[in-house]
Amino acid sequence: MPKQSAGILLYRKTSQGLQVFLVHPGGPFFKNKDDGSWSVPKGEYLPDEDPLAAAKREFREETGHEVSGNFIALSPIKQKGGKTVQAWAVEGDIDPEKIKSNTFEIEWPPRSGRKQTFDEIDHGEWFDISTAKIKINPAQAAFIDELAAMTAI
Repeated sequence: MPKQSAGILLYRKTSQGLQVFLVHPGGPFFKNKDDGSWSVPKGEYLPDEDPLAAAKREFREETGHEVSGNFIALSPIKQKGGKTVQAWAVEGDIDPEKIKSNTFEIEWPPRSGRKQTFDEIDHGEWFDISTAKIKINPAQAAFIDELAAMTAI
């Protein structure tokens, strides 16, 4: 069965316009990658699990913060590797300096026999819509477009 993830696109309205909160993956594979590497806070879920509940759980695991509000279902997307991502937009605020991610362990450097622990998310940031569309995984840019169309006045 293809992998599936659920996530939250947190947004806020400022005097400068609409902004979205994105996270940058931690670990050695993404250390020097920027444009096209950011994501909505998300994670995989099991077939019998409620996707929205999974999205809220993943947001908490990746940021250390609970999220609540009026969740707006966005159209699912399929990433380049075949993973389907379902996301919900919700208005809110978070201080990127105060996020605390869960960790993962891998053998690093490869074939070294040494295990190292890394944060799943090394940092988060608020972006305006045009910058966010450059930073985010290209397939996930559709989430931003859909949100921007919904919130246009």
